[in-house]
Amino acid sequence: MSSAFVYVLAASAVFGVGVYGLIVADHLMRKLLSLNVMGSAVFVLILTVGGATPAGPDPVAQALILTGIVIAVAATAFALALIVRMFQETGLTSLRGRDDDD
Repeated sequence: MSSAFVYVLAASAVFGVGVYGLIVADHLMRKLLSLNVMGSAVFVLILTVGGATPAGPDPVAQALILTGIVIAVAATAFALALIVRMFQETGLTSLRGRDDDD
């Protein structure tokens, strides 16, 4: 079993965990965390599939991942601002209209 296959398998598992969290979670912070986990899995997949040159990892794949990280941080900050605003307006942090822990 090659190391690339192991990385693809791990990225798929992490992405699956993120999808599960996105579907199951009611709280918006948990949904946002799930989206960030899914994004991290995509970064690992891009680096793995991007291929490696004899000198090291592909610089284009590294540039794409670095750009993706910057965009993910900005999108996370924006989503957090929206969640805070929603809480200030409605007093809720859930899309179902209730804030229970169960």
